[in-house]
Amino acid sequence: MNLKQLAAEKAVEYVEDGMRIGLGTGSTAYWAIRKIGERVRAGLSIQAVATSKASEKLAQEEGIPLVPFDQIAGLDLTIDGADELDRELHLIKGGGGALLREKIVAYHSKELIIIADESKFVDKLGSFPLPVEIVPFANEWTMAALEKLGAKPMLRTDGERLFITDNGNYIADCRFGVIEHPAELHAQLLALPGVVDNGLFIGLAARAVIGHQDGTVTVMTPEK
Repeated sequence: MNLKQLAAEKAVEYVEDGMRIGLGTGSTAYWAIRKIGERVRAGLSIQAVATSKASEKLAQEEGIPLVPFDQIAGLDLTIDGADELDRELHLIKGGGGALLREKIVAYHSKELIIIADESKFVDKLGSFPLPVEIVPFANEWTMAALEKLGAKPMLRTDGERLFITDNGNYIADCRFGVIEHPAELHAQLLALPGVVDNGLFIGLAARAVIGHQDGTVTVMTPEK
């Protein structure tokens, strides 16, 4: 049983006719895009934007109507995956390298639904290395600044080459250990020159759809 597919197909039930939809990136969002495409071919009328070139390509293959960002003011709903999420629906995202575009799209959505399998749910964030998008210029200094914050950063590679985001930047995968105060760390990272954004998504997710090994799906809202 594909738990990602299970969660994704449940989340797509929230998509309604006439909505403006944000399409996430990654192995879980892949299944959501496939299901949305199936519904579009069955008559669902929506407009969509994609958070990466890969998701844009898949959406086009599925026949999902994409609109330019300058022709749409905001979104009703975005469906995306996460690398980790906690009970407050704080997230670590960016395993697929699209964290900046994903965060922009999530911010401009009325609702962000996260889809994941049960292995992504944790008591506290930090087992998954936190992706931080940095500019190539003086990246050695930015990496040193990340170390001073307590991280063990490593530039992401794609084969023998450095991984390059769709925005032309690098990704530093940072091991902080257990992240006790995600909002505080998020602010500290954004204050570093050279950091474009980071994979901590704080206060953006409205609900999470979780697929379980026993074939069930649960829907979570943030615990306060």
